[in-house]
Amino acid sequence: MKNILKFLAASLMIMSFSSVKAEIQYGFAITAGQADVSGTETEGTAADTSDRSKSIKETFVGGDIFIESISDSGMTYGLSYVPLDVKLGSGSRTDTSTGADVASEADTGTRTAEADLSDLVTAYANIPFGTNGWYTLLGVHMATVETTETLNTNAYPNEDIFGAQIGFGQRNGNMKYELSYSNFEEINISSAGGANSVSADADVLQFRLSYGF
Repeated sequence: MKNILKFLAASLMIMSFSSVKAEIQYGFAITAGQADVSGTETEGTAADTSDRSKSIKETFVGGDIFIESISDSGMTYGLSYVPLDVKLGSGSRTDTSTGADVASEADTGTRTAEADLSDLVTAYANIPFGTNGWYTLLGVHMATVETTETLNTNAYPNEDIFGAQIGFGQRNGNMKYELSYSNFEEINISSAGGANSVSADADVLQFRLSYGF
């Protein structure tokens, strides 16, 4: 929700401060890509201090809505918002323990966890180069990592993160085609009890087709 409000506020700023000669466009985009996530879960209890690492590749198809300010030279400043969550990865494991004095205290059962990227807002610039509508893309992401898990006695909170984006594309009339790479800051989340923690790094390679009105 906070990122949605940021998107709306920044959209108003773009409309307020754009040059009189600049064209304002609204539109939508279709995206497809792959998210690469590598992470480690650390269990800090006395019974288990092991580290568990995993790498996940998730393909996705989605979309976004955007607002852009386009100058006569083709220089473009824009904001996009992804209304649907992007799945970063999920996993499960089954633990079996016979070391407890009481059966109910044994660390057994199936543990599941899933992480999604939600409320993804991107502030970006399209910097023209050459001819035929080619441009360089530079952007900054703001998003929330939402976790869903079934653990023994712990739960992980959500976390707001930032990321950087670089790419290139071509504008052809009201349409744009672009390929980009995004790198998000390291995700570090501790469980509510503080015993367990997760650290992860996420990268995204994405193709985007957009249309403005």
